[in-house]
Amino acid sequence: MTCMSASAARRFAVAPMMDWTDRHCRFFHRLLTRRALIYTEMVTTGAVIHGDRARLLASDPAEHPVALQLGGCEPRVLAECARIAEDFGYDEINLNVGCPSDRVQEGRFGACLMAEPALVADCVAMMKARVAVPVTVKCRIGIDEQDPEAALDALTCAVEPARVDALVVHARKAWLKGLSPRENREVPPLDYGRVYRLKAAHPRLTVVLNGGIANLGQVAKHLDQLDGVMMGRAAYQEPWRLLGVDPMLFGAPSQLATPKAAAEALIPYIERELARGTRLHAITRHVLGLFRGVAGARAFRRHLATHAVRPGADAQTYRDALALITDSDASSAQSAAA
Repeated sequence: MTCMSASAARRFAVAPMMDWTDRHCRFFHRLLTRRALIYTEMVTTGAVIHGDRARLLASDPAEHPVALQLGGCEPRVLAECARIAEDFGYDEINLNVGCPSDRVQEGRFGACLMAEPALVADCVAMMKARVAVPVTVKCRIGIDEQDPEAALDALTCAVEPARVDALVVHARKAWLKGLSPRENREVPPLDYGRVYRLKAAHPRLTVVLNGGIANLGQVAKHLDQLDGVMMGRAAYQEPWRLLGVDPMLFGAPSQLATPKAAAEALIPYIERELARGTRLHAITRHVLGLFRGVAGARAFRRHLATHAVRPGADAQTYRDALALITDSDASSAQSAAA
């Protein structure tokens, strides 16, 4: 456990993103910010109970503070999974009440739980009874034809007495029929005002905003009204932005001065993982946006896309890609991050 708690780090978080925020991504993001709270991909309760826990719940000590997001709807099973996750060292357990995918709906969890606030409260209460780490919920402002004012209030009034530690609100509705998961991240309009009103009505509840956050300037403005902000796609697709998180949002110096320095700091991890049998591409796919807009960035991406996927690709493959980036241009991206 790092000296910084999950609750303190919640001021800025990197969102859980399926197929993106795996352990390699999280290690890389931690090089860019020591202070942010980072999340795993969603892991279902079935996978935790019946799957390969050592693989599914693997993390590096450097990742802390790190939260595990669970998908499920059975209070006792969720409580058992929360206990397992705590034993694996996670600093927070987050319940997914926002994912709109068909697979999640078939399992009666994710965004469809917006229609069952009492069940969500039972899940939170039972998890809280089993673990000492924070238990949080990530939700939408409503689903389908729900009125966001009533739906979000109903969920909040259910989970607050269950002692939920924070509510992370994606400020869009989710349409369970008619929109794909990707469209549900973009098509329903954002309603930040709804989340502001929630915080005003529940001042003691920790409320974190998610959805459509593109830069740290926007984060800072939302923090005037809320306890925390969660950034998703912008953090992943343009990870250089994370270099500005510690100095701008936590008043602490960045541990690495430039994107190039961060990329070089990843090399020992790459070497260690390759020795364990990890393919180079599994790691380098997460760094492709690090130099976006920098001279040589396209050549960097092309080199990794072509060579990192090949059998036998090694750390030198990665170094060769980095050699295509100039230090002076790379450092300019860091200043833009703030």
